[in-house]
Amino acid sequence: MTEKKKIFFPHLDGLRFFCFLSVFLFHSFHTEFDSIKNSGVYTFVKKDLFGNGNIGVNFFFVLSGFLITYLLIEEKESRSTIDVKSFWMRRILRIWPLYYFCVFFGFVIFPWIKVHFGQTPMETADPLYYITFTNNFDFISKGLPDSSVLGVLWSIAIEEQFYLLWPLLLVILPVKHYPKAFILIIAGSLAFRAAFPDPVLYEHHTLSCIGDLTIGALGAYLCRQETFRNRIEHLGRPAIIAVYLAFFIIFFSREQLFWGNYYIRVVERMIIALVILLIILEQNFSKHSFYKMGNFKAVSKLGTISYGLYCLHFIGILITIQLSKMLHMNNNVWEVLLLETSAALLITILISRFSYNYYERFFLKLKEKFAYITK
Repeated sequence: MTEKKKIFFPHLDGLRFFCFLSVFLFHSFHTEFDSIKNSGVYTFVKKDLFGNGNIGVNFFFVLSGFLITYLLIEEKESRSTIDVKSFWMRRILRIWPLYYFCVFFGFVIFPWIKVHFGQTPMETADPLYYITFTNNFDFISKGLPDSSVLGVLWSIAIEEQFYLLWPLLLVILPVKHYPKAFILIIAGSLAFRAAFPDPVLYEHHTLSCIGDLTIGALGAYLCRQETFRNRIEHLGRPAIIAVYLAFFIIFFSREQLFWGNYYIRVVERMIIALVILLIILEQNFSKHSFYKMGNFKAVSKLGTISYGLYCLHFIGILITIQLSKMLHMNNNVWEVLLLETSAALLITILISRFSYNYYERFFLKLKEKFAYITK
């Protein structure tokens, strides 16, 4: 039996956790009290610090496009082909079990909980879209579902659509033609954004978001080229500082930078994705990094359960909101910003760890049977 090739990027798990944390903080700090909402401290934390936390989803997209494409190119070059069915099985075993649990929770358990607490379920989401991984289009047409757990699954739908078609493209095309195809897809994504200047479409439509995934894919191809890889490996520290500074400027000033001009808004996702890609490449290949995420062991360990953290974090938030109401621990700004948020994060981590150890891991073990490349 041929030994499976091993490829592992030790610094990606830490990045995954910070992607989740960004989204988590974007969704946090719920309060029903106007006195807290109107507080300067609350406004600063909720809007100025973490109002662009959804950039974590952009980061997830670029990272997924990079990693999946890198592994598929490696498989094609080592085996002269890509086993598409095995790829699909690996994705099914990784994504579907937890995803469909969240769908079940959102459409069945969440309404039951609302009734139990004397509230009326008001779900407008269509289960058929969620079952078929097209729920980002349901989100576009109807807005946020009543069940907040369903509300984060639109990005999983886009990734699944990508996973369905991407290996077919890479099988058909010779590797040398990948850059042309990737650039055409990125251009098509920009054309879609130019033709449909709607913020909801920008953020949630597959044809808008596919550019992020493809920029990650282009980075995967380029870093396998010796000249490009050598440039990343020898990236100077001033350049590294510039990359991270650019990301933080975008994170804290996205609206001011991009939303005031139609033409800049069209290329916004591409600019953000390119900066994110440089961070991924710097972490993976640069020899002059100030700090590698793989050295941050606790964070990297949490990054291994980032999928669960992302899918389940609204359950942690909802549990915390109910507990804080019962204990009357949500009446002050500091309780909402610090106590509630810390508790929600801890509960989310505990739930996700339990899910990973006692539910997801069973399917992950099966997934290895369909892998040609392992960690």
